[in-house]
Amino acid sequence: MSSSIFGIGISGMNAAQAGLTTTGHNISNAFTPGFSRQQVVQASSQPQFTGAGFIGQGVSVSTVKRIYSDTLTGQLTQAQAQGSQLEAYDARIKELSNLLGSASAGLAPAMQDFFGGVADLASHAESASSRDALLSSANALAARFQGVDQQLTQMRSSINADITSSVQTINSYAQQIASLNRSIVLTESAGTMQPANDLRDQRDTLVAALNREVRATVVKGNTGGYDVFVGNGQPVVVGGNPVSLLAVPSAEDPQRLDVGYQSGASIVRLAASHVQGGTLGGLINFRDTSLDGAQNALGRVATGLAQSFNGQHALGQDLYGALGTPFFSVASPTVMPGSSNAGTAAVAAALQNADALTTSDYRLRYNGNAGGNENFQLTRIADGTNSSIAFPAASGYPFTINTDGVSIVIPAGAVLHDSWVIQPTRAGATQFGVVLKDPATIAAASPVRTIAALSNSGNATISAGGVSSAASLPLAMAVTLIFNAASGEFAVSGAVPAVAPIAYAAGAGISINGVDFSISGTPSNGDVFSLERNANARADNRNALALGALQLSNALGRNSGVAGSQPSMSFQGAYGQMVSQIGNAARQSGVMLRAQQNLVAQTRQEQQSVSGVNLDEEAANLLRYQQAYQASGKMMQIASTLFQSVLELGR
Repeated sequence: MSSSIFGIGISGMNAAQAGLTTTGHNISNAFTPGFSRQQVVQASSQPQFTGAGFIGQGVSVSTVKRIYSDTLTGQLTQAQAQGSQLEAYDARIKELSNLLGSASAGLAPAMQDFFGGVADLASHAESASSRDALLSSANALAARFQGVDQQLTQMRSSINADITSSVQTINSYAQQIASLNRSIVLTESAGTMQPANDLRDQRDTLVAALNREVRATVVKGNTGGYDVFVGNGQPVVVGGNPVSLLAVPSAEDPQRLDVGYQSGASIVRLAASHVQGGTLGGLINFRDTSLDGAQNALGRVATGLAQSFNGQHALGQDLYGALGTPFFSVASPTVMPGSSNAGTAAVAAALQNADALTTSDYRLRYNGNAGGNENFQLTRIADGTNSSIAFPAASGYPFTINTDGVSIVIPAGAVLHDSWVIQPTRAGATQFGVVLKDPATIAAASPVRTIAALSNSGNATISAGGVSSAASLPLAMAVTLIFNAASGEFAVSGAVPAVAPIAYAAGAGISINGVDFSISGTPSNGDVFSLERNANARADNRNALALGALQLSNALGRNSGVAGSQPSMSFQGAYGQMVSQIGNAARQSGVMLRAQQNLVAQTRQEQQSVSGVNLDEEAANLLRYQQAYQASGKMMQIASTLFQSVLELGR
């Protein structure tokens, strides 16, 4: 009997010692990230059968388990993945918003200064200093366009570097998880099949860290290992084997990085839409939804301003009496063939109407020949709008399509699935520059003036006129209009090409050789009005006024898909819209980030309420196990006394 009591005491002491050790382990790791508190699981030992029934044989420690909730840990991990994505996005969208909205670094002040110079020239058309000042402000505007675009390009390069760093971090975590998988499977399969609690905690900590880089899905294996997947099912850990991801140049745009993996001799790229969550998801989301659009919007303003200003400048006359030449350089659309293209077709694009440009890039894809027709698909990437293009192969090449202010020329030689990315405005700001060098060549004057003959007897007057087309300018000779009272018409001479008699209607618009004017009042028979070259017009400011009017005129935003659509935004309005959109995105991002941080904090609190170490509870456990240990020791002391008594009976 004493030996039975002695064994029970030993089992109690062992169980209490395991409890003390586990409690001490919990206390020591109370502030260890990812640690789950552990608990000794005790079970009654197999009882001994006697004639009086079953008599207990003490206690045994069956296992030490983690106090762990898959559900709460999974919720926390996913919340942290979303939080990390929002943090990465928020930091960069605020940087972009501060750049574009800055009074010192943004574009708005430089644009205002430039048009202020145009207004000054309109007030002092003959002034050499006003002309010099306008060229200076134009060069400052070009430098600002290029400077802002350069900063956006540097931001893009920084994102590429961050994507590379994030992919390397993901690979490092995958290797560590795979290594722990091997250790856990080996440890738990050896002998007792007991859980390797601390190793599992370390692995779960790494999975959480991985989710802060990119959202990952875990599939638990039967042997205790984890299979980890990212994207749309791409594995990064399979049991004890890691699978490395790669940061590789995009197949469509070598200046941007995609996430991919090696498959045999080829590289498979993950769709950007499939890389979600974590820092990596935030970087790609910012680049694709905000940075691309901002750089394209900036380029659209630059391209629209350059084309519109050049167009109006060409309708004016400089101090040498010559028609205006290009003032700004205008960027051409960029076409990038896919890196996997197998055909020889070299698609080209040209700017047509800047007022119809959007802020989107476009993807052209060849879908093959069907029924003798060549089939292409044009996708507006920003909103996913698809347009089907079909034309007969026999006579269709080269085929030209005009869309959103851009002309795209498709030559023969495409192979099935060949693709091209067209960027109409991406280079608009960086290629914006001042072509004009000589201040005297600023075309502030109008090349044509209108004259009413002094001998006219009627009270009709002719307007100063404006130039809408320079195709027939400069005038080869004066254009004369003579009124015939009998027919109520003006006979026109000197126009090239010739113009038929014009019925007179007071104040009605008249257009001859690209010159628009009107005659008002009552002309008398034989009254003469004429258009002639504007010689010695140093003080003429009519074209300078027209150039200045471009500041407030709607010159962008025409919907080319709607017949009769008109431009809806000025240059500053388009830039302001871009700044507003980025600013709103930054504010919304801040709100979402704060809400997500609160969610992460609440979820962590719930998870820690289950798995976290409560020092008060552990202190109580210390006392409980200490008392149990002492009580078991007392039982052994009693057993020893009983055994000694039995020995004394035999003397």
